[in-house]
Amino acid sequence: MSAPSAPSSSPAPAALITGGTSGIGKATAELLHSRGYRVMVTGLHGLADAGLPDDVTAVRADARSLPDLDHAIDEARRRFGSLDLLFLNAGVSRLGPIESIDEDAFDALFDINVKGGFFTLRKALPLLNEGASVVFTVGAGEGLGSAMAAAKGALLPLVRSLAHELAPRRIRVNAVSPGLINTPAYGKAGVSQEMIESWGEGVPLGRVGVPADIAEAVAFLASPAASYITGDNLVVSGGMGVHARP
Repeated sequence: MSAPSAPSSSPAPAALITGGTSGIGKATAELLHSRGYRVMVTGLHGLADAGLPDDVTAVRADARSLPDLDHAIDEARRRFGSLDLLFLNAGVSRLGPIESIDEDAFDALFDINVKGGFFTLRKALPLLNEGASVVFTVGAGEGLGSAMAAAKGALLPLVRSLAHELAPRRIRVNAVSPGLINTPAYGKAGVSQEMIESWGEGVPLGRVGVPADIAEAVAFLASPAASYITGDNLVVSGGMGVHARP
């Protein structure tokens, strides 16, 4: 009589992270990978030298381009078959008063931050397992200009509506709203590290946040510990509140 075969193990959970080659997206990819996730990230730049673990898949995709989104979802389907987490993190900032925002800047804000997230989720829906988690990066809007506030403000009602729509499949949809987080975006905008650190003096917890702070919040929202949380917005700001600036 032959020995009984060992029970087959379930595959590791799979995550797709948009805007995952730097900053918050990269930190989240690294954290989830360290916790056993299979991870795929998308981005426009720096895919080859992002410094991610070798078995994290990086795919070039512009959040404004529906063909690019199709390509990314097809690649996720081919590699993973299904998804347990979709982290919609791709986004841009266009700061300034109404007089400084032209049509191209306005369109970029909505095409990447709103349209990109909406259609990435729409195309990924067939891959999302029952009980999967969707997380949008929302973040600051007010205090950074009317166009930025409008684009960011569109996301929270979207999150609540999607949470209701997808509840029958037990797919949870939430937002994470970073406060002042030290990401490469500040350096690209010409802000010095000294200036960033000085801003931290106005944060109640006494420091500027780091991408890993947000990664932990996303990992929590994706975990069974958050299984009764949907349609909500987790603010990670060191006590400042998502709309406040030091």
